[in-house]
Amino acid sequence: MADIKIISTSSIQAPSSIIDQSPKKIHLAPWDLKFLKFEMNQEGLLYHNPINNVKDQIQQLKHSLSSTLHFFPPFTGRLVIVLEHEDNNTASSYLLCNNAGAAFVHAVADNTFVADILQSTYIPQILCSFFPQSGVKNFEGTSQPLLAVQVTELGDGIFIGFTFNHVVADGKSFYRFVNSWAEISRGCNKIITKLPTFERWFLDGVDPPIRFPFTKEEMMMMKQHSDENFKPQSPPVRIFHFTKEKISQLKSKANEEANTNKISSLQALLNHLWHFVTGAQKLDPHEETCYIIVIDFRGRMVPPLGENYFGNGVEGDVVTMKVGELLEGGLGKGAWEMHKMIDSHFDEKVKSYYKSWMKNPYFIKQGQTHASDSLVIAHSPKFNVYDNDFGWGKAIAARSGSANNCYGKISVLAGVEEGSIEIHACLPYEILEVMGNDPYFTDVIISHIAKL
Repeated sequence: MADIKIISTSSIQAPSSIIDQSPKKIHLAPWDLKFLKFEMNQEGLLYHNPINNVKDQIQQLKHSLSSTLHFFPPFTGRLVIVLEHEDNNTASSYLLCNNAGAAFVHAVADNTFVADILQSTYIPQILCSFFPQSGVKNFEGTSQPLLAVQVTELGDGIFIGFTFNHVVADGKSFYRFVNSWAEISRGCNKIITKLPTFERWFLDGVDPPIRFPFTKEEMMMMKQHSDENFKPQSPPVRIFHFTKEKISQLKSKANEEANTNKISSLQALLNHLWHFVTGAQKLDPHEETCYIIVIDFRGRMVPPLGENYFGNGVEGDVVTMKVGELLEGGLGKGAWEMHKMIDSHFDEKVKSYYKSWMKNPYFIKQGQTHASDSLVIAHSPKFNVYDNDFGWGKAIAARSGSANNCYGKISVLAGVEEGSIEIHACLPYEILEVMGNDPYFTDVIISHIAKL
């Protein structure tokens, strides 16, 4: 595999001839603000190459992106951070829908092929160069585009890499945007029938903008630290594939061991991973191990935020167990603890987290979790990934960039086969090799090579 060549870089705006009916200023909720110091997210889709006239196809993608951005004005706007209010050490922030533009990069890596990505057990390092704006933090959205797209021509395929600001959207909202762009690109729709809702939800009695501790000096220090320490290399990420049938077996076994029928397929699978990784590390049985799980609470509030809520509608919570308790509990114990924690996230608990942030604002920071005692879940198998057809067929694989990768990060995505799930595990190489070679773990793994 060879290096990548940048052909062109341009800014894409929504059509100026269309009157924008969206709000010009969108105040941000705590669920958005806590990502200010986080790195921008990176998601990517791989396609076979049916393109005959690449120049025309690139123009079509630019045109359809412009049309789509009309319905998603935050992605073509900029972040505004107002520093040093009257109390001198606080800031506030909002999204300004000013149509400043999203970034579009056209690149070529003609010595990299679909099979190099699809058949690799580990995510290859060259993928780091398939995503624009690597190393950019969300708070830098004051001057950097809130959405950047890179279309990379491979020797026999196409890779579309997306970098988006997490203050603007979570994964669910982001994939709604991608789904809409794909539909418009292939000519299915010219308008979106169910428009997203951009106004954020605020507690009764809370008047935006929300104040939080943030200074100009702190911003400059974080920016300098980011520039000096950014490296385009990523920790090893290994891909594991689980069939629908094997996941069903895990679910049945977990429910049987826990004497319940409430444990979901995903909870059983996640505990299978947690159980194995913890056992492979040979930790002290009296140590604590934890699992950080991100929960979509849109439908858990009263009244529900609704599926059209475009922003961040997720909250992370932790399941903590003693190592010995987890390992001795088989598939059922840990999965049941996950179920109880997730099941507790309804209106009152979600609002309590909101109130807690208001009293003591905090920011999620990029950094390494300790693989010896914690795992953190990202993504969701519910995201509509593979149906994104821009006019030359559906995606054949989904891959993330190096942004926010750290030991212990576990990305969970839908597999290509219906009902299957992929796990992209960022862990020390030795642990990943043990996972791949252990019969207990690999018994539920299938080899996944798409037909080329």
